[in-house]
Amino acid sequence: MKNILLGGISPEQFLAEYWQKKPLLIRQAIPGFSGTIERDALLDMARDPDVESRLVRQTRAGWEVLHGPQRASDLKRKSDPWTVLVQGVNLWDSATDALMRRFNFIPQSRLDDLMISYAVDGGGVGPHFDDYDVFLLQGLGQRRWQISHQSDRAFVEDAPLKILQRFKPEFDWVLEPGDMLYLPPEWAHNGVAIGECMTYSIGFRSPRADELVSEFLAYVQENLCIDGIYADPDLQLQTNSAEVSAAMVNQVSSMIERLTWDRNDIGDFLGRYLSEPKAAVVFDAPDTPLSEKRFVSAASKLGIALTIKSVMLFHGDEIYLNGEALDCVEEDIDALKIMAHERSLTPAQFNALTADTQGLLHACYEDGFLALIDGRT
Repeated sequence: MKNILLGGISPEQFLAEYWQKKPLLIRQAIPGFSGTIERDALLDMARDPDVESRLVRQTRAGWEVLHGPQRASDLKRKSDPWTVLVQGVNLWDSATDALMRRFNFIPQSRLDDLMISYAVDGGGVGPHFDDYDVFLLQGLGQRRWQISHQSDRAFVEDAPLKILQRFKPEFDWVLEPGDMLYLPPEWAHNGVAIGECMTYSIGFRSPRADELVSEFLAYVQENLCIDGIYADPDLQLQTNSAEVSAAMVNQVSSMIERLTWDRNDIGDFLGRYLSEPKAAVVFDAPDTPLSEKRFVSAASKLGIALTIKSVMLFHGDEIYLNGEALDCVEEDIDALKIMAHERSLTPAQFNALTADTQGLLHACYEDGFLALIDGRT
């Protein structure tokens, strides 16, 4: 099936021909698109200490990076080109979250967040590489994108950003509102604002191998246990008491070798790890939560939806919500898988759940993980 967002090609064709392979320029991916949030609202977010932001300026002395919260005076400068990048706008604005969810032809387990950058004329962050996939959707104004598949990765010395010393563009495009550029990892790119502009960056997480291994070892330590203690009833006298003996190495080796895991353990780890909220995410529980009885009654009429900060995934028959495995009734698992994909349940779907699962969802509602569809609490 063709996808307007992808310029009329199907998601299957996009994945086969472009995903992590080559760039794709899509003119009018969203016809008439001008953005999901006004400039002043975005700049207000950049001043919020709870929102991650960076201000990048190019001065005569070089590049400067200021981490948020930003000062109002810095967001009004006119002397030097600058851009402010606001991370995770989807966590704060429902329209922006809805835009990000349009990219669900890529698994949610790979989706990271939606960043919006605002720039004055000439503003940008310099030519650079990213190690993740990104869709660059133009909102307000125009931005010139130059891209290259170069292997030269020498960076400008002493710069606060990894800016390429010798950028040699192979393609050069100006994006208008509604145009979109897909870039795979490792494609060098440089975006420069033409006049005032806002660009929406839909990014996909690509955990490093060492990060995955480190997190998995922490999961193993917490979830997989080995009984017993070190013992050496046949201890032999050593010539040198400082030696770590071969016998000790052998015994500890045999203890460690008893620790094993399988694909189900790895799936469980990934479900928890990939649905875990970022450290700065805080859920807003309802001020006066409904009792379970009143919640069930209201959800039966209105339906429920995950709040925008929630991540719900599944592996096999295990359901994960915000880093935790849910204790689900077997007959409701398929319905919860639908909820993970659609991020909501209709009144009819909620009514079909067992009382135990409705009670479980009430507990999630009390934690701020989901809400009634009309937003009432």
